[in-house]
Order: sequence, then structure tokens, then C-alpha cells
Amino acid sequence: MHQMSSDMRSCIEECLRCYGACLGMAMNHCLEAGGKHTEPAHFRIMMACAEICRTSAHFMLLGSPHHKHMCRECAEICEECAKSCEALGDMQECVEACRRCAESCRRMAA
Repeated sequence: MHQMSSDMRSCIEECLRCYGACLGMAMNHCLEAGGKHTEPAHFRIMMACAEICRTSAHFMLLGSPHHKHMCRECAEICEECAKSCEALGDMQECVEACRRCAESCRRMAA
């Protein structure tokens, strides 16, 4: 088994936290709130963010060298999701999870 750095462990945790926050808020908060919260562009970025976070964590857990590409893309999508959620308001949990994950993934991609 490969030795996992503390940075990678921390990034996996941030990715999984963001996955949970985006999926949870999309399925509970956004679907319940309706209106702008369920507009296709916003809902799609939330689903994309949840999925890339889950996938990035998975690649790091696999010890795949491709995790750097995944993390680079994850950081980009997390930033986009944070902007979308911030613009709607009342989604601070998601905004913060996305920003923390983006920062962690940028470090992993470097």
C-alpha cells in the first residue's frame, strides 16, 4: 500500500465533506426551496460538484497518479459551485465547503 501524505488525507476529507454538502443541500434545501434553486444551471453545477468531489476522493484513495488532473478540475468546479450558491444566498454551508475543497484540491494538483 502506498504511503498517503497528510495533505492527501486532508484533501480526501475536504472532498468528501464537499460531496456531502453539495448533494445534501441540492436534494434537501434546493429542491424544497424551488425557484432559482432548481434552475438547471445552478442545479447542474451542484450535481457536477458533488460528483467531481466524490470522484477526486476516490482517485486519491486508489493511489492513482491521475488524481492531480481530477483535483485540478475539482478545484475549478468547486469555485464555480461556490459562486452559484453565493449568488443565490442562504447556502453558506455549501459555499464554505466548496471554497475549502477548491483550496485543498489546488494544493494536491500543484
